[in-house]
Amino acid sequence: MRCFACDASIELAAGERIGFRDPCERCAGDLHVCRNCHHHDPGAYNECREPNTERVSDRERANRCEYFTPGDGGGGEAAAEASTAKARLEDLFKR
Repeated sequence: MRCFACDASIELAAGERIGFRDPCERCAGDLHVCRNCHHHDPGAYNECREPNTERVSDRERANRCEYFTPGDGGGGEAAAEASTAKARLEDLFKR
C-alpha cells in the first residue's frame, strides 16, 4: 500500500492488516484512514464504495472502520478515472 500523506510504499505480508493506530514509518501519519483505503472514492456517496460504512468526517485521521482495505493512497481507481475525464473535458473546450 502507499501512504497518502508522503507517498511512502508500505510492504504488507499476505494477510497482514493495518491496525487502527498504526503510523507510517516515514511521516508518522495515521495509516488506518479513508484516504489510504481501497474503497475510498471521492465521487461516490459518502466518498466510499463500501455501502455499509458509517460516515467519517475527517478522511485523513485514524478511524475504526471495519471495512478498511489497504489501497494505493490515491483514492482508488475512480479518482484516476475522474482525473482523466476532467483532463479530456478541459481539452475539449480549449480554444
